[in-house]
Amino acid sequence: MPELPEVETVMRGMRLHLDGKTIARVAVRRADLRFPFPADLVARLEGATITGFARRAKYILIRLDTGDTLLLHLGMSGRVLLSLPGDAPVPDRHEHFFFETTDGTRCGLIDPRRFGAVDLMPTAEEGAHRLLARLGPEPLGNRFSQHWLQEVLARRRTSIKAALLDQTVVAGLGNIYVSEALFRAGIHPARLACTLDAAEDARLVQAIRAVLREAIAAGGSSLRDYVQPDGELGYFQHAWRVYGRAGQGCPDCPGPPACHGVERLEQAGRSSFFCPLCQPPPGKVS
Repeated sequence: MPELPEVETVMRGMRLHLDGKTIARVAVRRADLRFPFPADLVARLEGATITGFARRAKYILIRLDTGDTLLLHLGMSGRVLLSLPGDAPVPDRHEHFFFETTDGTRCGLIDPRRFGAVDLMPTAEEGAHRLLARLGPEPLGNRFSQHWLQEVLARRRTSIKAALLDQTVVAGLGNIYVSEALFRAGIHPARLACTLDAAEDARLVQAIRAVLREAIAAGGSSLRDYVQPDGELGYFQHAWRVYGRAGQGCPDCPGPPACHGVERLEQAGRSSFFCPLCQPPPGKVS
């Protein structure tokens, strides 16, 4: 699933090529994705001018001069593909929605598994939208801090991995970047969230921010269907320290006999990757 850095990269690419342009044509090619398309989507989009872009968690928000906001969610396998004026769009049977601006720029949503979403709402009511209302703070924003994390984790008797994947705790984190951040912070993914101390909370906030910023700078991690809006791949997967590296050497360890490399742990049906030396398991907390 595209995570925060991938969605941020897509949003920035869209903003670069679409901001300030007027939507001339819209096409909806099926009744629904994860949710039904708004019945009046085409009528409300055609003729509207794009006035700005934002990202909230893993959602792209496109603000319009009509006072509406177009919401896009890429779901499990969705991607946005932009065609610039003069380019011939590449046909794709999984393109379920697209719009074209008056200068010929085309933006299509391709979603083979159809877990994505498209919705339209009044811009003034974005915060109350059913998909956005309960989201926690943005991990790169000022509200996300050691004190916030300490407060919300103190009540959590789940693993720290599960707590960080809870979008009400922090918005936009997914499996890849939680694994990478926990490694950098030296915290085992199975640790009970409520057992972290203030120093560990501070390290974790710093690690989350660092790994997200580096991933955004690299254009995200290309995994399965994800590519940037111009069709280019992201490259942060080459900088993964533990994710997907089970059985390989830990980049921060001296190797055997002290450490036998990265291990994989299944948690709630998802794979966690960690170094047992750098991230002491529960019962061996340093």
